[in-house]
Amino acid sequence: MFDLLVKGGTLPDGTVSDIAIRGDRIVATGRVEGAAREVIDATGDLVSPPFVDPHFHMDATLSYGIPRVNGSGTLLEGIALWGELRELASVEDMVARALTYCDWAASMGLLAIRSHVDTTPDHLRTVEAMLEVRRRVAGYIDLQLVAFPQDGLYRSRTGRENLIRALDMGLDVVGGIPHFERTMADGAESLRDLCRMAADRGLRVDVHCDESDDPMSRHVETLAAEVTRHGLGARAAGSHLTSMHSMDNYYVSKLLPLIAESGMTAIPNPLINITIQGRHDSFPKRRGLTRVKEMQAHGITVGWGQDCVMDPWYSLGTADMLDVAFMGLHVAQMTHPEEMARCFRMVTEDNAKIMALEGYGLGKGCIASLVVLDAGNPTEAIRLRPERLAVVSKGKIVSRRARNDAQLALPGRPEAVRRRIEGR
Repeated sequence: MFDLLVKGGTLPDGTVSDIAIRGDRIVATGRVEGAAREVIDATGDLVSPPFVDPHFHMDATLSYGIPRVNGSGTLLEGIALWGELRELASVEDMVARALTYCDWAASMGLLAIRSHVDTTPDHLRTVEAMLEVRRRVAGYIDLQLVAFPQDGLYRSRTGRENLIRALDMGLDVVGGIPHFERTMADGAESLRDLCRMAADRGLRVDVHCDESDDPMSRHVETLAAEVTRHGLGARAAGSHLTSMHSMDNYYVSKLLPLIAESGMTAIPNPLINITIQGRHDSFPKRRGLTRVKEMQAHGITVGWGQDCVMDPWYSLGTADMLDVAFMGLHVAQMTHPEEMARCFRMVTEDNAKIMALEGYGLGKGCIASLVVLDAGNPTEAIRLRPERLAVVSKGKIVSRRARNDAQLALPGRPEAVRRRIEGR
């Protein structure tokens, strides 16, 4: 007797397969015979491993308009606003907002999130709150927490001390922001410090790196060198990397092989990068997405991140990683069929690699977490951003939703419905 049987779903590679679940593990795939306590009929629907977000700011989420709206829309005003908000927000406030966001995430099939946690304030209420959130959602969402010195490791008087305190409290990943240090030299030294810290502690490192329109913001070069020096490989990630969109092509031709050699990964955040970058331009106006396809051509693992939802930096968002993939596809001009399918993998498999999630996938023995979508294939899912008909986390159904096809009443078209082109 299985606990749950997902029947007849179409996997991302086009295979039609049943998935049998017992406890929190997938125990059989293919054509499965046998009874189950509960059956999900996924015939004609896409069954995917859960969505994964490797870059988010959960301590700030759902705080839009507090203490006021970011009028300029710039990164720097957003940082200044957050500096005010983190002194106003209580642990209870941040926990409540984050749990609401996690509810949204679970309903969208987003079951693994890496969140950067600001370690700048001496009170570290941000850390206390996010540790509590991690504890409370552990049954259905895997939450990795990054010790992130928002105001700089060295620029803030107690920045380094507080980051170490946060790691000692139980945060998972070492973070940084070299382009926000007082000088380029300080930024480079912060990367040497952070990578050494990660190596000594056996932790991963994920750095906000070169989130700037300045083509001379080249800290990713130092990051790649330090990752290579310490053998961190895929345990290291460079987030944003937006200055690369403005860099000289000759320099980038040298840079990309260095990043590839290091084994580090990259996390652009298309919704936010194209919103807050280029604010100082008139026309032509730059869009701050990094060189995604070029990095992938060098074998670098690149994943799409959400970054922000309704906070000092971004006024919109729904916790839907398909929105992120949809925007990334457009801005990176990834319109070939293989590239569109790759965009889906970037918010599932590739992001799972970046976060080093254990037991991720739809194979026998994997953790029984999956999403049933009202779509026929990954590209269609990005196009439609469809209903998540069912979300299963660690063997438990955590969300169900009725199919939401519009019923049309059109003269001469009595059987017309709003359906996908490639439907059943």
